[in-house]
Amino acid sequence: MNGRFRKLETRNSKACAEPAAAGERIEIPWNGLLVFFALVFSGAANARGQTVNANQKPKLLEDVGIDQRLNEQIPLDLVFRDESDRPVRLREYLGKKPVVLAMVYYECPMLCTEVLNGLLASLKNMQLDVGKQFNVVTVSFNPREKPALAANKKRVYVGLYGRRGADEGWHFLTGDEPEIHKLARAVGFHFAYDADTGQFAHAAAIMVLTPQGRISRYFFGIDYPSRDLRLSLVEASGEKIGSPVDAILLYCYHYDPTTGKYGLVIANALRIAGLVTVVSLGSFLLILFRYERREVVRKDLGVRI
Repeated sequence: MNGRFRKLETRNSKACAEPAAAGERIEIPWNGLLVFFALVFSGAANARGQTVNANQKPKLLEDVGIDQRLNEQIPLDLVFRDESDRPVRLREYLGKKPVVLAMVYYECPMLCTEVLNGLLASLKNMQLDVGKQFNVVTVSFNPREKPALAANKKRVYVGLYGRRGADEGWHFLTGDEPEIHKLARAVGFHFAYDADTGQFAHAAAIMVLTPQGRISRYFFGIDYPSRDLRLSLVEASGEKIGSPVDAILLYCYHYDPTTGKYGLVIANALRIAGLVTVVSLGSFLLILFRYERREVVRKDLGVRI
């Protein structure tokens, strides 16, 4: 059986299905298409109604975001702890090479992992090498996280990066709350703690710093084109400062299983994906219907297929 079916009329005008003959066209009734579109678009409308609250910024996010503070000097004497629990000053990673700075927290259940994964993918596609032409500094903004957790993250990401010298060039830091907030303010990174969930609300971005510790460029979201990142590092190495970019912020916000509502980080993505699916299916069926109607007309006119 070839799995295709055609419509047959029985004596009582009820439709049944049987395998179509080889080479026979499938006919899709117009009223079936209307029903399909009604169901799909009503479902899309319901889905939009269920996620409309995601467009209303929760109070927690009122002060969450990222300001582009280009040419701002970060405080180089802030003390953090590296993955081996050694106290370090930020200036230890600067001075000769540009730096990619990522502010995340290591136990983040959603967006921070995507930030690090996006950064890793971009780094792997570049000819420049971490530890040779530039450094990467990842700083946790959760003061409760400790160096042991940072060491685990480093082991994973340096291992996945897989290039010699990366262990000396990609650093994972933790720190105390005052130092974290000073660095965050300097780079325009605003976040908030949600006591109800024990999570942080924050946006997603990485920054490129010049060797002297000035902010040269921002990359927003979780996808950082390798070519753009490489060019930004080359410019930053010459102490050049980039221009502000249009920012479409992704927020890390939780999914509440008690209400069934998604946070801002994925609600828009779900809406877009649903719309793409609806448009794709609708276009396919419309094209198929038109083709079948044309074939029926040709048969009625005696045109051989």
